[in-house]
Amino acid sequence: MNMELFNNLCQFILDTSTKYKIDETHNISHSMNVLHYAHSMYESEVRRHPFIGEHINIIYIAAVLHDMCDKKYMNETEGLSEITTFLEAKLTTDEIAAITAIISTMSYSKVKTNGFPYLGIYQKAYHIVREADLLTAYDFDRCVIYNMKVYNGNFGDSFSQAEELFQKRVFKHADDHLFTTEYAIAHYKMLHDQAMERIIHWKKILRLD
Repeated sequence: MNMELFNNLCQFILDTSTKYKIDETHNISHSMNVLHYAHSMYESEVRRHPFIGEHINIIYIAAVLHDMCDKKYMNETEGLSEITTFLEAKLTTDEIAAITAIISTMSYSKVKTNGFPYLGIYQKAYHIVREADLLTAYDFDRCVIYNMKVYNGNFGDSFSQAEELFQKRVFKHADDHLFTTEYAIAHYKMLHDQAMERIIHWKKILRLD
């Protein structure tokens, strides 16, 4: 991905985040984290699946834009339309269709409800972007901060809700067979353990034991 395109993507994320009040848990810092995981997964997967070398821009762009249509902040259809309009002069129709197909079907809730979609030649790209986002979900503090926005800064309730979500969802990602890439399978356990340790530390800090 060239610098001019990435600059444009960053500005789009900043503008969209301002417009829809997307907070730091889902705005540009999160986009960058997902992109870095997606890059690591891509480098791992392309050695065994060389054809995805042709999809590198789709993977990277979907990774950075995936939350710019998040229903927590906006109407999803409206967000996808704005993404499509933004990309029209930059990519082919097929590339845009692949990106919007990935980001509109990759959320945890949609996968749990509908299973994995069939995206043909873009299936591997889909899993890379989806699993990169799943790996960022192990950031426990990020979850607490998002909940603080919901609970008007109440840390106690935010912590409790985050811990419950981790026990019911995040810590079961592997058991729910949500990881397919070699990189995610090799790295999720470390992130799992770090999140568990973070919860223990917070309980000690706040004397919640």
